[in-house]
Amino acid sequence: MRSVVMGTWLIALFLVAFGPQGTLPSVEAADSSAVGLQPPLQRSMQDVNTTDLRKAIVLGCRTMQNTFDADDNGVPFFGSTVFPGTPGFSFSGWHSEAHVPGRHLNALLNAEDAAGVEIDPAAVEKHRRAALLSYSGVVPLPLNRQSVGGPLVNFCPHNIREGFHALAALVQYRGDEKARELAEQSIQAVMRFWDPQKGWDVEQTRKLGLTYLECQGFIHGEGRMIGPLVKYYQATGHAPALELALRLKEKAVGEFYLEDGDYTKERFVTTHAHSITCVLSSLAQLADLLHDAALLDRVKRFYDHGLWKLRDEIGWSPESVFQQGTDHGEVNNSGDILETALILGRWGYPEYYHDAERMLRCHILPCQLRDVSFIQDAPNPEGRDSRRNVADRHLGAFGFPAPYGHQSVGRGRGAVSFNLDIVGGAVGSLDAAYREVTRFEKTGHWVNLLFDHRTESIEVKSPYTHDGLEVVLHKPGPLWVRIPPWVDRKEVRIEGADAQPQWHGAYLFLAQVPAEKPVAVRFPLKAQELTLSERVHVHPIRVQMRGDSVVAMENFGADLIYFPPYAGPTQNR
Repeated sequence: MRSVVMGTWLIALFLVAFGPQGTLPSVEAADSSAVGLQPPLQRSMQDVNTTDLRKAIVLGCRTMQNTFDADDNGVPFFGSTVFPGTPGFSFSGWHSEAHVPGRHLNALLNAEDAAGVEIDPAAVEKHRRAALLSYSGVVPLPLNRQSVGGPLVNFCPHNIREGFHALAALVQYRGDEKARELAEQSIQAVMRFWDPQKGWDVEQTRKLGLTYLECQGFIHGEGRMIGPLVKYYQATGHAPALELALRLKEKAVGEFYLEDGDYTKERFVTTHAHSITCVLSSLAQLADLLHDAALLDRVKRFYDHGLWKLRDEIGWSPESVFQQGTDHGEVNNSGDILETALILGRWGYPEYYHDAERMLRCHILPCQLRDVSFIQDAPNPEGRDSRRNVADRHLGAFGFPAPYGHQSVGRGRGAVSFNLDIVGGAVGSLDAAYREVTRFEKTGHWVNLLFDHRTESIEVKSPYTHDGLEVVLHKPGPLWVRIPPWVDRKEVRIEGADAQPQWHGAYLFLAQVPAEKPVAVRFPLKAQELTLSERVHVHPIRVQMRGDSVVAMENFGADLIYFPPYAGPTQNR
């Protein structure tokens, strides 16, 4: 009886957070009678990636270019369920055209710019068309249809962030004048219909014939748009975008992200973890734009304190704060934590780069769906696009992982699913990480994340894929290499350097490195033990580590696991 009550409570929570069609599988997407059944076998996922950022980005872009609904004029699907039950995609009356195109355009066009990923122009056009559809209603705000083929009648402030993401990306990377016109009209519409003290003028939206879908307060709704407003201002210099971002920021730091850095349900109203993390990363982006050290300090305080109520030691984050009896997470939360860490690292706190690298290697990269052998496409006599090639079209997806695999022990989420907006969120964060692996500026070359990487300025070979860290500069200059905190500096060996290196905090500094001359920095990848806290998990999860990469992890018999099972304490070498 207790499990039935708790399951009902979880479903109710999801309905409040996202709407009835936004999170649970549709009738055609899943057989509800199969939900909750435990598979008889424990399967290990093949081709788990812990080392290659670019390959993860490329595969995620593949997913986002293959999930358009041919039965709905190419509008992207929102939901999906792949196991157990009947695999399939589904429409959301809350989030399909108003939400998904923004996440995907932001990720796809950033991937093209940051990592040189080839993006299909036809896919960009389909996402653009869906985004413009959402803005074609009675007011220039992202609206959604209640059902496929219906009018644009649903307005939810939760989607404004994604609407601005679509328009900002199209303006920045395609010079799209229609998107610019809509973005600037939309900023004015927000200022017309929303007031920081009074909230939304719901009566006016209803007079326009819209159904207002209420959010769980400011953080779950309008606060989310700060980040894409910052991006739009950076792309265009449009002053009202910055003005609106600053209004939103004042409310965010005045009422929610306070000096104590704490999270409470009473203060934040919402338990939707992604809204909390995306507003945090948005504030970090605004602080970075404005060179606002005080604002960044407020971000850092929450990162160091309140954030630990909605993350673990490898950056896994729950779908809902304080959720019980399940280890299912939401990986775009982790992506926003990652983006915040990258900004803090760039501002002179290298320990956050270390946190970012551990999140990438231990959680974000491994949880990508790279093995679809367990997804069995079902008969499709009616020829519905929502059931066509489901396994192949999911290859590269991100969703609701446990730390150890695609399925959680305990109650879980009900089924293995990959809400498609999450793919865009995760890939967008990987784009940010790819940009931050190395940096070249007046102070020289900076190696911040120890991944294989190549640009016109530098080539890095990672100690996780080679017998040591190797760097070749294509432009001469000073070199800064971040060394992880678990490295014993007495064990560091430098090869190929002409001058004696110096230590500056977490960085090894070589004053002048000639172009095209390899420099090697060698150190052992230390064997370590890590326990992921019971504070946010069903059980404490023991992990064996090699450097910042997982060797083995407890999985409690869960199916679809990423890592070999934990086999006892590690002996340090």
